[in-house]
Amino acid sequence: MRRPLSFLSPSYAQKLTLLATVPLIAAVAAIAMIVALQARALAEREITTLETQLIEAKKAELHNYVTQARNGFYFVYGRAAPDDDAAKAQVTQILSAMIYGDDGQFFVYDYDGNAIVSPRQTERINENWTGLTDSEGTPVVDELIRIARAGAGYHTYLWPKPSTGEEARMITYVTSFPSWQWAVGTGVFIDDVLASVANARADVEARVQRTFVYIGGITLLALLVVFATGMFINLHERRLADAKLKKLTLRVFDAQEEERGRVARELHDGISQILVGVRYALDNARRRLERGDPKAEEPLNKGITTLADAISEVRRISRDLRPGALDDLGLGPAIKTLTEEFEARTGITCTFDTVVFRNRLDNDAKIALYRIAQEALTNVERHSGATRVEIDLRGHRRGATLRIKDNGKGLTTGRSAGSSGLGLRNMQERMDQLGGTLRLIEAKGGGTTIEANVPLTHLLPPEKTEAKPTKVAAE
Repeated sequence: MRRPLSFLSPSYAQKLTLLATVPLIAAVAAIAMIVALQARALAEREITTLETQLIEAKKAELHNYVTQARNGFYFVYGRAAPDDDAAKAQVTQILSAMIYGDDGQFFVYDYDGNAIVSPRQTERINENWTGLTDSEGTPVVDELIRIARAGAGYHTYLWPKPSTGEEARMITYVTSFPSWQWAVGTGVFIDDVLASVANARADVEARVQRTFVYIGGITLLALLVVFATGMFINLHERRLADAKLKKLTLRVFDAQEEERGRVARELHDGISQILVGVRYALDNARRRLERGDPKAEEPLNKGITTLADAISEVRRISRDLRPGALDDLGLGPAIKTLTEEFEARTGITCTFDTVVFRNRLDNDAKIALYRIAQEALTNVERHSGATRVEIDLRGHRRGATLRIKDNGKGLTTGRSAGSSGLGLRNMQERMDQLGGTLRLIEAKGGGTTIEANVPLTHLLPPEKTEAKPTKVAAE
């Protein structure tokens, strides 16, 4: 089962090869078809022109034969009466003697279909051939008589060759002796023309096949080049991926060290200083108690108050690292608490709006959106110079959206690439891990909007039992 499964799940190199080869093969196949069609169409036009020219030459030759024959006995026909049997016999003898080549002859039919002259096929003379057709069903004698009655013209049909007895295609020119009611004409076989046309078509087909062979060879060479290039790119991309992975690992380590440094600074600058103050207050209270000073209660009360501040600071640091409201109440209350604390600390007016779609986001999505809100508010506080922040969180049919908008100076004027690039990159990476999108919109008049969209796949199915309603809009 491994081979079919590996075929259904191609590797990166296989995908790259398919991406390069499939369009190439399709394009080459389309080009080959177009070239073949164009070549055949052009050749067919040339062959048709050649065939038409050859047949027209045959027709002109036939017309000349009939004209010369008519001129040869017109002195007899021109003076003869319609019932002049002697003149008819004389013309019949003249026409019977007019044979040329291996198969050339003149023929005469009267308008009733009786054969009068047929020197190479004498068995046909004095027989009525009305209704005669060739092997394809084409009328022969009736059509010749019809053309003669109309004046003159050409007719094409199949006719046995006198020299071989085999049927071949013939072109006939026929004219009329109206006073005698004769249809007089001669014909020429065009099998040589048809053979030339067939040879020309065979030559065209051979050239088209050679063209296909050339295109196939070029395609094979191109595929080999694509394969070699794909292997080179694959190896190059692997090296780049390894280098990026090393950089990402270093960034993870740097982020960890930065977070540890931030916590250490807060512990040192905040908790440590407060605890030192508590220690001095307690020492002062102890010394006063040893001296029996009645005012020993004052430093003791101050130490207790300072210790309460230390406890609050520890809770704040703990909440920054992992807010308890995020696990207990959901994303909505956690961001609401974050917003209220941000407003109280910075004095920036904040509004938070959400809709109740309950605790339906999975844990990864909740953490990602909370960290994005946290990072965005930090950027607003440090860089934007904003006086108002609007935060909107809501679920919809496509997933969930967190939108944070401020009226500050914007990214390009309010902050440098070094100061905000890491935060925005962290936001983007969190969304990439969830398969979501992160949009950064800057207004022309100032202000920035960060919009994070989580796909529907990170929304949990609704619970069977309804949870108790809360005053604060939960996620």
